[in-house]
Amino acid sequence: MSKIGLVLVAVVVALGLSGGRPSLGGEAGLGFDPTVAPTLEWIPAPTELPASAAKSEAEMKPYREPIGTSGVSFDMVPIPGGNFLMGSPDDEADREDDEGPQHEVALEPFWMGRCEVTWDEYNLWAGIVEGMAADDTGDAGAGLQDPTLRRMEAIADAIARPSKPFTDVTFDMGKSGYPAFGMTQLAARCYCKWLSAKTGRYYRLPTEAEWEYACRAGTTTAYSFGNDPDLLEDHGWSFFNADDRCQKVGLKKPNPWGLYDMHGNVREWVLDAYDPDYYGRFAGQIARNPFLVPQTVYPRVVRGGCWDSDPEDLRSAAREGSNPEWKSEDPRDPQSIWQFTTPVAPGFRVVRPLRVPTPEEALVFEPDYREIKQYYSISKQTDDAASAGAAHE
Repeated sequence: MSKIGLVLVAVVVALGLSGGRPSLGGEAGLGFDPTVAPTLEWIPAPTELPASAAKSEAEMKPYREPIGTSGVSFDMVPIPGGNFLMGSPDDEADREDDEGPQHEVALEPFWMGRCEVTWDEYNLWAGIVEGMAADDTGDAGAGLQDPTLRRMEAIADAIARPSKPFTDVTFDMGKSGYPAFGMTQLAARCYCKWLSAKTGRYYRLPTEAEWEYACRAGTTTAYSFGNDPDLLEDHGWSFFNADDRCQKVGLKKPNPWGLYDMHGNVREWVLDAYDPDYYGRFAGQIARNPFLVPQTVYPRVVRGGCWDSDPEDLRSAAREGSNPEWKSEDPRDPQSIWQFTTPVAPGFRVVRPLRVPTPEEALVFEPDYREIKQYYSISKQTDDAASAGAAHE
């Protein structure tokens, strides 16, 4: 194990970190907690999936990724590397100041989810939607004969999961085939760790630059289908056609690179912190694989707009920062680190880079285990105080 892995294991031992349920790292004989240790320190050998294998951009193909033996799968689309102008021109209709100045960005190739992550996929990890399959038993690998697969399942089982919600997280908008939404960025990052453990392929959230590049799909217009918002009827879900709810994924026309619902349906998490002046840092230069590493929980960037958004908020360059008000209806103390309480909170889609980063490079994409530790520490103190008060009465 590298120095990074040893340091993080030492930290988890010192802090006594546990996730959405007690850590299974020791019980499963792993010798580490995969919530804390960097994904690329422990990622299993990939499951056999020939279409997913590529050593160069020329070899990249679309592929369908099954999630274990659940019967649930998702599709990945190859996105070529290249340069593009990020942001919007000064004369674009409904442009906001945080969309400029336009600047050139260079990106490496990656795969991106054809659709937003659905409840079918997300609930396998989260286990928060009643009536849907969940892979949260803690012993998913017990009946497997292959020791490699048993270890893969043991790692996946040990990754932190959300605490149970106090209300219906789907807001009665639909379950199977509908986009998962309302999770925090922390939850989305943990899901990506779990998915990497289940498949042996490295998945993460996209950066803001990767998201806009993929959304534009080689176009320079306000939307990937042109400049006319009236055409959204065929390409996306907004306030004017969504019937006050999100819709099943993949029902509208895809963008030129085969991605669905990049304009509307649910907002989508990206990795970056939100800074309205961020683009100014790159004036007159090429930004190579840019990523603004978050230093605070809020605000972080969400993209694409949603079913409740006006058409201008669904443009390729439109930006938005996350908002703590999305938890305003959560009566718990402390409020959940996993879930928001508004139906317009974000969902997400996953990416997989062709060039797998080093563990050192990938650290900035990891979920913040300190946030998980602090949440459960405060929750325990609150529960202990409540128990003591009840006993005193």
